Amino acid sequence: MAEQKRAVILVSGGLDSTTVLALAISQGYACYALSFDYGQRHRAELFAAERVSLALGDVEHKVVNLNLDSIGGSALTDLSIAVPEVETEGIPVTYVPARNTVFLSIALGWAEVLGAHDIFIGVNAVDYSGYPDCRPEYIAAFEAMANFATKAGVEGQKVTIHAPLMTQSKGDIIRTGVALGVDYALTVSCYQATEDSLACGKCDSCRLRRQGFVDAGIQDPTRYL
Repeated sequence: MAEQKRAVILVSGGLDSTTVLALAISQGYACYALSFDYGQRHRAELFAAERVSLALGDVEHKVVNLNLDSIGGSALTDLSIAVPEVETEGIPVTYVPARNTVFLSIALGWAEVLGAHDIFIGVNAVDYSGYPDCRPEYIAAFEAMANFATKAGVEGQKVTIHAPLMTQSKGDIIRTGVALGVDYALTVSCYQATEDSLACGKCDSCRLRRQGFVDAGIQDPTRYL
């Protein structure tokens, strides 16, 4: 029996990354989930990442500690910057400087150690919140860099960065996950969720999530304050 292909999956504990993990598992990958304790204010997502990883059945769930709060620059890593509760123009203050570049770089390193040539990330260009590192051009550029910068790439073992949700609406993503058996009650999307995973219902992430369930025609299992 052939050994399963290994893949590293970035898992935040939110709706999108959980759906991506379920997709990768359904495609037959042996999945290694990777989460980050990076100084974010919404630490409930780390507990959610652990819950969904266990529920969906990954091979291993690793949490890497970073201190992005030491440089700040985002409402998610600097408690002096308020999380906005109204829609704003341009790149929002919840953008964390270079976050996906940092996360994907560490995922790339772990993939090399594991002998994995596939990395999955839940970025989305339809319902995204204006983040420059959630665009298809960014994913293509990182993949090109990864194949220049790694031993695997140089030796002809191409690294592929999968962003399967890139062109899906939030409603489509939810329908996909439900079809795969995802329990979204385990997930946390809120930028300022409480320790026991209660969502504010007001931030950008909560608004997108709530509307996604409406569009999907599926009852929202989120517990709101």
